[in-house]
Amino acid sequence: MSDKKPTINDVAREAGVSKRTVSRVINGSTNVGKKTQLQIQQVIDRLDYSPDKQARGLASSRSYLLGLIYDNPDALYIDQVQRGVLGVCSRRGYELVVHPCQYRSPSVVEDCLGFIRRSNIDGVIVLPPVSESKDLAAALREGSHCYVRMASVDLDDHMNIVVSDERAAMSEMARYLVSLGHQDIAFITGPLNYYSSIERLEGFRNTLQELQLSLPESQVYEGNNSYQSGIDCARKILTQLQRPTAIFANNDEMAAGVLKVAHSLGIRVPGELSVAGFDDNLLASRIIPSLTTIQRPVGAMASLAAQKIIQSIEKKAIQSVDSDFLVKPHLIIRESTAPHSEMS
Repeated sequence: MSDKKPTINDVAREAGVSKRTVSRVINGSTNVGKKTQLQIQQVIDRLDYSPDKQARGLASSRSYLLGLIYDNPDALYIDQVQRGVLGVCSRRGYELVVHPCQYRSPSVVEDCLGFIRRSNIDGVIVLPPVSESKDLAAALREGSHCYVRMASVDLDDHMNIVVSDERAAMSEMARYLVSLGHQDIAFITGPLNYYSSIERLEGFRNTLQELQLSLPESQVYEGNNSYQSGIDCARKILTQLQRPTAIFANNDEMAAGVLKVAHSLGIRVPGELSVAGFDDNLLASRIIPSLTTIQRPVGAMASLAAQKIIQSIEKKAIQSVDSDFLVKPHLIIRESTAPHSEMS
């Protein structure tokens, strides 16, 4: 057996077609018949042929690189996003380049545009909270860059965004906690200059109002979506003379911080306190007690974003755009919540 790496010429010869036809199949062209596409793909699989990405890029005037821009302290969230994007990239022959940035920096737009130029990427996926920047979105449009924003609100043309309906999800959470008999509920938000934090808070508060209950400002504590900020807010909440019977935290990282403080103070969860979070990351099902939370399908959102951006790069028609931009998180009930009537 030869150790020589198979070439596009080998594929063309085995399939009985021209090199140009093989190239069209590799690059996803629709100008090749289904039967011929299948025949060429079978040869590619049999020979274990992998196209040279540099040569492929030169031939098509593309780099076959996607960028991912983020500023998020939650490493588990970033991991879910990367897995979702890479699942699509591996099938479509793209690579992923990751760029962390400082969302609050006055130079964030220039920083992101510089990353795009240096990396010579074909398109970029932007994660919250960076995706909430109107200035960055305007600069991407002005520069004719292909982009997709992941966000919690509908901020853009539907071909350029994937939205998580977090307000509706928080309505479901509020109704669930009230159904357990909880009326004195504390709420740990994320940074209140983020759309996602506002959406979750307002979705929860508005539903309580519909149920003839309230969420007073004295029971709202602002965190920064980190584990440590969950600890800091929980200490303020749980050392009061009159504790709430339930705490909702804006993400699972902060909810884990609440569980740590409750344990250190000898407060039983869920016996004396119910705790809930948002995201359903890997941590949520593995901590003790396992965490009631909102499952946001981050991997599916990232996969959809990658599909959209590749369609945009390859200038293919995007079908059913209006129905393919919105995903719906939902409630996952685990061990960290219980009816108020069981508390002593």
